[in-house]
Amino acid sequence: MRRKGIMKMENGKLKRLERKGWKVTTPKDLLGMTDDEERTVELKLLLSRALRDKRREANLTQERFASLLRSSQSRLAKMEAGDPTVSFDLLIRSLFKAGVDRKKLSKIIAS
Repeated sequence: MRRKGIMKMENGKLKRLERKGWKVTTPKDLLGMTDDEERTVELKLLLSRALRDKRREANLTQERFASLLRSSQSRLAKMEAGDPTVSFDLLIRSLFKAGVDRKKLSKIIAS
């Protein structure tokens, strides 16, 4: 039985895993998240990926990009990884500093 929200997986592979006793579930179900919590995590990951993509588009190292943002390389790595210690405020301010305007930010959020 394939459920909505489960990672894209070949139907045959999913069935083989279930026959062998594996339980296939979603992160939301595994962690007992509410719909709001799931959407919040997804949004943070979208912003983190957008920041990473912006750095890669500029062909910059984390160290160089972090200095442009007036941050450290280790903090940028946490931002790009969606670390829970990174606030939405920091991600959004960093995207703005990286040249993302409100219109582009709204497209990131809507994706």
